Amino acid sequence: MLINKPSDIRPSEITPRELFYGRRRFLQLAAGASALALLPPGLEAGQKLPDVRKSDYVLADKTTPYEDITRYNNFYEFGTDKESPAKLAGSLKTRPWTVAVEGEVRKPKTYDIDELLKLAPLEERVYRLRCVEAWSMVVPWVGFPLAELIRRVEPTGNAKFVEFTTLLDPAQMPGQRSAVLDWPYVEGLRMDEAAHPLTLLAVGLYGEVLPNQNGAPIRLVVPWKYGFKSAKSIVRIRFVEKQPVSTWMKAGAREYGFYANVNPEVDHPRWSQAKERRIGEFFKRPTLPFNGYGDQVAQLYAGMDLRKFF
Repeated sequence: MLINKPSDIRPSEITPRELFYGRRRFLQLAAGASALALLPPGLEAGQKLPDVRKSDYVLADKTTPYEDITRYNNFYEFGTDKESPAKLAGSLKTRPWTVAVEGEVRKPKTYDIDELLKLAPLEERVYRLRCVEAWSMVVPWVGFPLAELIRRVEPTGNAKFVEFTTLLDPAQMPGQRSAVLDWPYVEGLRMDEAAHPLTLLAVGLYGEVLPNQNGAPIRLVVPWKYGFKSAKSIVRIRFVEKQPVSTWMKAGAREYGFYANVNPEVDHPRWSQAKERRIGEFFKRPTLPFNGYGDQVAQLYAGMDLRKFF
């Protein structure tokens, strides 16, 4: 997929992030609409998240600018093009918000989002994000390991998979008024994938509260898989015995497999996965197996045919 991005802008011509964000914030307030979450006093949109610690999971790659991360999004609940989520996500109210954890667990519970924010220390992790459409970003997420939530709810021996469900509310998410997908959005992971130290529940980026268009108030981040595996605006996490049928599997099982591991040797039926275009760059770069996280996760798939289980 060709992304038309200016390639001749000098760094000196780029508006500093602080200046840009201040201007954007003013215009949003003046217009009475914001693409970021409307949060109660004490946790305002754009505000720094408190007590975020640095993580060992930090890449040497240059991070993608905040403006690109928050303007170029796949979030079909707000439209199928890349710009609509930033324009339309202001309709989403992220307070109050709860996440029900249920199914094959000994301690099912419905968590308030602010309770989840205190479940474990928040940390910043710089991860590559690779989209199945062959573009990529480098995002400084803020969140905590999904493994911490798993530990607290105590899955039973019957729990083999974890299913994630996004909010279903066409009034707030206008993209759900179309039949482009079978709503609500559902994704899933195998238990060992969900419990892996890299798997993150993200509540922010660049040290700030997560913008609506990026999956507020809480989303999944699985950095070795294509981006569609990382469910956004989660309202239910269910532990199940059978492999969930994800939304994109329903839409096109030949194109979107359950595992969705980044694999440059397995092409999408309509385009190659051998190379990718990093947002902000003109030239393509080779796609890394498991998105560059092979040393950490390849053992999860030992003995599996990764062309069959794609």
